[in-house]
Amino acid sequence: MSAPKPRLEIRNLTRRFEGKTVVDDVSLSILPGHVTCLLGPSGCGKSTTLRMIAGVDTQDEGEIYLDGALISDNQHHIPPEQRSIGLMFQDFALFPHLSVAENVAFGLNGPKAEQRKRVETLLGRVGLMHHIDAFPHELSGGEQQRVALARALAPKPRVMLMDEPFSGLDNRLRDGIRDETLALLKEEGTSVLLVTHEPEEAMRMADEIALMRGGKIVQRGAPYNIYNAPVDRAAVSFFSDINVLEGEVRGALTETPFGQFLAPGVPDGGRVDIVFRPQHVGIDFDRGGRGPLPTAAQGTPARGIVERARFMGSESLVEFRMDYNNEVLKATVPNVFLPKPGTPLWLTVRRDRCFVFPQKKA
Repeated sequence: MSAPKPRLEIRNLTRRFEGKTVVDDVSLSILPGHVTCLLGPSGCGKSTTLRMIAGVDTQDEGEIYLDGALISDNQHHIPPEQRSIGLMFQDFALFPHLSVAENVAFGLNGPKAEQRKRVETLLGRVGLMHHIDAFPHELSGGEQQRVALARALAPKPRVMLMDEPFSGLDNRLRDGIRDETLALLKEEGTSVLLVTHEPEEAMRMADEIALMRGGKIVQRGAPYNIYNAPVDRAAVSFFSDINVLEGEVRGALTETPFGQFLAPGVPDGGRVDIVFRPQHVGIDFDRGGRGPLPTAAQGTPARGIVERARFMGSESLVEFRMDYNNEVLKATVPNVFLPKPGTPLWLTVRRDRCFVFPQKKA
């Protein structure tokens, strides 16, 4: 059985502005019905990539294919309106003088009865049939977002491009609307490329995440793999708070207060960063100046003094001033755990959740 062909494929896209490379040799593909997230900080080239795929900007190099057909390269450029690609942005851009029904029908052609049927079907799916004759100013932000989604889906695009479409919504509404949007896109079988700077949104929505930095895709993979097998220290820190131990390598091993860590491939004298997340820090009680015994899974315990503890809703965040170097390490604990400042406690680190990276030269 042959592998499915990509719905959207971009090859070696490059874009320069005034001599500066903003998108640098970016390639990716999206299968039919799949959601890919371009994730990265502001200014990394995500939106520029989206604009080139939409056809509202032109690449300096590279090619764009839709269902195997070339739609753009240096000599060949199909206009945006002929690409069967839908667009949805943070600014919903609804026409204020048109009703909800007229907004959704705006990009449709054909008999009026068929247009009306498509409009009613989509508004029914997003739960807005009762607002079919309302105007945008009469709707809430969440309702406007759903109208914009229905309008973008009305012409049955093969690909939907979404640029930070939920960032203008109230936090209380955002999760529900994201889930509704994803369900509708899956029902329609639309391939989606979503741009966001929010890791939680990417993890919630994506089949695949493409992590961008400095105009390049530095890592691609399923959310689980991106989170649990990050390519470097910056990739770990983009998804969560981190703790970092620095060490020097001797015989492929690094000595730390938490025991030895393997550093294969790093020469003697090289320095490494040992990175771990606060939720993978274990906490144990001080027993007259002694902690728990070392274990293979948790390594050697190291003592710290509580600096402060805060309840964050579903977990508690505790900061420790460590005996071994006077630096601060963070630990998160489910539920309520609020030890008093000045309390000595012993910390351990899950060895299978530590990442060892060679230090990058400044």
